[in-house]
Amino acid sequence: MRHTTSATRLRVVTANLRHGLAEPTAFAELVTKLAPDVVAVQELGAAQAEALGRTLPFGLLEPAPLKNGTGMGLLLRRAGRIHRLPLPWVDGLFADVVAGEGGGEDDRIEVLNVHVTAPQVQPPWRTFARRRAQLHGIRRHLEASPRRRRLVVGDLNATPWWPFYRHLTGRLTDAAVEAARGNGHRPQATWGPWPFSPRLLRIDHVLIQGLDVLRVQVVRILGSDHSAVVADLVVPEGADARTRSPEGEGYANLS
Repeated sequence: MRHTTSATRLRVVTANLRHGLAEPTAFAELVTKLAPDVVAVQELGAAQAEALGRTLPFGLLEPAPLKNGTGMGLLLRRAGRIHRLPLPWVDGLFADVVAGEGGGEDDRIEVLNVHVTAPQVQPPWRTFARRRAQLHGIRRHLEASPRRRRLVVGDLNATPWWPFYRHLTGRLTDAAVEAARGNGHRPQATWGPWPFSPRLLRIDHVLIQGLDVLRVQVVRILGSDHSAVVADLVVPEGADARTRSPEGEGYANLS
């Protein structure tokens, strides 16, 4: 990890809002307190969208009915155009953002918000095919501009032991792992079976390319079975976007 000027910092929050059941006002207040540059949400409901719409001035919120699970949102502190990445089940949302008030064109960063189908959804053959197609879609998007600065954030429904995660981290870096390497702690789990239960698995991620990590926090969300991931990132001075070759990465045994 490397510290740099405040003008190149970027704070990103990603949060799964539990099928629209997380407490809307409490989450909006949390966002205001955290003062992020980008907020990516999954499983967004209408009440949550209404509350979140008052926190940051730009972006796109697409709520879904309660317990539907397909609501998505991407909010920005500075003006930016939101694009859609067609994916099975629920599309990803992405935008170019600038880190820091003084950032220029060279500091532009793509932020992609995705929500991957949970592996336990029945029937298993359809879920396997859907997750594989989601991975193909994300990777095609990454490979279309392989050397740019970017983040892939959201609920991947994959722990670091799962093939889906390992395929993406063949190209991208896990910000939580980088932060843990710098502070001597293990990355924190982000999901538990109930809102008030201990967090047991780490399935919500911030994956980066061409950026340095200052810190990563995991913060409880009232009424959600997921915790939010808060990543403080910087554009490294005088450095090009770092990539790792995807050669040899296949799709066998994806789950």
